[in-house]
Amino acid sequence: MKALVISGGGSKGAFAGGIAEYLLRGRNNAYDLFLGCSTGSLLVPLLSLGEIDRIKTAFTSVSQGDIFSNCPFFFKKEGNDYHTSINHWNVAKMFLTDKKTLGDSGNLKKLIRKIFTEKDFERMKSNRPDVMVTVSNMSMNEVEYKSVKQCSYADFCDWMWASANVVPFMSLMHKNGFEYADGGIGTVVPIYKAVLEGASEIDVILLKSGEKAIQKAPVRNSFEVILRIFDFMMNQHISNDLTIGEMAGTNQMVKLNIWQPPQELTNNPLIFDTEQMSGWWQQGFNYALNNSPISQNLEIVNNVLD
Repeated sequence: MKALVISGGGSKGAFAGGIAEYLLRGRNNAYDLFLGCSTGSLLVPLLSLGEIDRIKTAFTSVSQGDIFSNCPFFFKKEGNDYHTSINHWNVAKMFLTDKKTLGDSGNLKKLIRKIFTEKDFERMKSNRPDVMVTVSNMSMNEVEYKSVKQCSYADFCDWMWASANVVPFMSLMHKNGFEYADGGIGTVVPIYKAVLEGASEIDVILLKSGEKAIQKAPVRNSFEVILRIFDFMMNQHISNDLTIGEMAGTNQMVKLNIWQPPQELTNNPLIFDTEQMSGWWQQGFNYALNNSPISQNLEIVNNVLD
């Protein structure tokens, strides 16, 4: 059984899309399981149908307004980085309307239904590969995986949306008496789940730079402090996910192929710049075309990735 796992990473999902395009078209890889977290959850449904051009168009044309109904920050591009600061008025509006997060991503929910249609869902449900998205149940402090085989169209759209909602910057979803948010809060790269589902080989697109850590510039305001803390937590989750995946797969001798950007793409993956994301998609494709993945058995993968 072969699986494709795509990690969280916000706007960096465009780079993952480029790699996935190469794996599906350039290598003609066939997968039994498509598993995504956060931005990966937005990619895997149409990728599983071979609708690469449609998801590419969506990812390379999306703007800040397509994601946020109420964006909690301002940003200004400075070279290859962004300077961000709190949009106090927008945040105040969230509190005044008794919302529980700093921003509102209602527009993303609408966009998902626009791009991913009920007809697409029915095709996915009848196809052989399973498609799963990762969500965090904030009420129960648990990670949950939602399969297209066990959902209605409306429910699966909700799970895709919840999986990509990076709280507290985006919406908190209320469903079935629970509160749900970004799957990356619990697991950024769900290798462990793919192993449990029986995968013997896993292509992992990991949206964390392969370069050694470098000292970051000092933060300039409270919003950047929050982003820095969130980034730190995600990096720790990724390390844990890889370790847990190794432990689960040692006995089964699962082959793990890891693809990741050679350098850091952005200091704020919540900024959706169409020109930048178009470039990342092509970079991802070219990188996969001209490079090989880190490919080892899970029992020794930590030595490779340390």
